[in-house]
Formats: sequence, structure tokens, C-alpha cells
Amino acid sequence: MTNPHFSGSWQTVLNDEFEKPYFGKLQNFLAEERLAYSIYPTEENVFSAFELTPYEQVNVLLLGQDPYHDDNQAHGLCFSVKPGIKPPPSLVNMFKELKQDVGFDIPNNGYLVEWAKQGMLMLNAVLTVRAHTPNSHKNKGWETFTDAVINKVNDKADPVVFVLWGGYAQKKLKLIDTSRHIVIQSAHPSPLSARNGFFGSKPFSAINSALRASGKPEIDWQIPNL
Repeated sequence: MTNPHFSGSWQTVLNDEFEKPYFGKLQNFLAEERLAYSIYPTEENVFSAFELTPYEQVNVLLLGQDPYHDDNQAHGLCFSVKPGIKPPPSLVNMFKELKQDVGFDIPNNGYLVEWAKQGMLMLNAVLTVRAHTPNSHKNKGWETFTDAVINKVNDKADPVVFVLWGGYAQKKLKLIDTSRHIVIQSAHPSPLSARNGFFGSKPFSAINSALRASGKPEIDWQIPNL
């Protein structure tokens, strides 16, 4: 089955998933949900992470959990919000840590597309959500799909940096061959846990260190003002 939202390398890599019964059920569920509710991100943005970061370019995988559920926030990249939208608390804390860690200038937006273009797959475990209803699309099939994505990234011959923040993301450690890949773990940047191990963990310089050690280009973390 050709998925219209996928092209090139991801289409080839994930083709088997699109053929599985769970994926068809998930698509039917989403079609019904979209008829009855506002669903985020919009349909054309659900797979943005894959469009912006082709499979062969994935050097870093940052795992989030559930898309932002307020109006006009989510656009298919974990932690990122559309231009003109106030950065949510977790992203504000990421910016604070970036400033301390790598001397980042805090921008006037939370649009993280520049990171995705540099080889960072910014993947949520669940790719859609009903407006104003967190975790409303949990356990509907997305986790099966995104676990398959993690497995495919794990299959890459060259080392990838997996970034797992918080308990939910760290459960995915079992999918990663830590003898070949680098894993960076800490508390989640949300206000509930940032002071218990995210602040001061210096994940952004650690990612670049790992990329450098693998002979790959470092990420320029600076987000431009819009």
C-alpha cells in the first residue's frame, strides 16, 4: 500500500506496516474522529517528522509522547509548536537548558523545524490527539506504528543518538541496541520533573558530542527569530 503522506525512503522502510490490519483500523478510527471532533495536528501535518527527516538522514531520534492538544499548537514534530504560538512549558524549559548548556539565545517562537532538517527525527509515540483531550488517541495503534519506526531506526548500520526524556520514553530502551547506538536519558522537561534531573543534564551538548564521535555533523541548535 502506498501511503500518500510518505515518500522516498520512509515509504520503502515502512511499507510492511501500512499493510498490517492494525494500521487500517487506526486509519478508520482517525477518519471517524475527524468527522466528530477537531483532531491535532491537521491531517497534512501528522507525518511532518518523516517528511522533514528522511530515513537515511536520521542521526538523532528525540521521542515525545502525545501531541499538544490546544488550538494551533501541534504540527507533527514532538515539542515543537507552529510559528506565532506561545511555547508551552516543556519547550520553555528546553530553551532554558539550551541557554545554560550551549549558550542558546531564546527565540521568539517554538518552531523547531530547523532541528528536523538537520537529521533529528522528532517523533511522538502517539501522532494525533483530540482537541483539548490529552491521551485521547492512546492505545489506538499509533504506539505499534511508532515502535516499528524506532525498530527501523535501530536497524540503521551507523550509530544513531536516541534521546529519551522521562519514564514513558525510557520504556522504549528495550527497542534499542545500546551496543551500537548512543542513548541519552534524563528526566522530562515538563514543569513536573524538570528540576528533578532535566535541568543541568546538558543533553544538547551531549548529543553533539556523540555525533562528533561518530563523525557526523553536529546540530546547530539556534532557532531563528520569526
